[in-house]
Amino acid sequence: MEEHYFLRYPIGQFDKPPVITTPVIENWIETIGSFAELLSFEVALLADEQLDTPYREGGWTIRQVVHHCADSHMNAFTRFKLALTEDNPVIKP
Repeated sequence: MEEHYFLRYPIGQFDKPPVITTPVIENWIETIGSFAELLSFEVALLADEQLDTPYREGGWTIRQVVHHCADSHMNAFTRFKLALTEDNPVIKP
């Protein structure tokens, strides 16, 4: 594969399991639950210069990626909360 692929998908693309079982879901929940702590650990000792460095040409900086993850998780939380508390929830973009 080309170098561009690895820069674009440094951990690879999502590979959906053929069957989604309870253990798979539990693993996903654990991954999401520990994500913030692990991410915080990874960036805690980085200097501002490092946080403001993009990981690839034309890409976001580490700081932007961290903030995007927080925004994304908060939006997902809000969408789930609305879906669980509204009588006729509308899927919002």
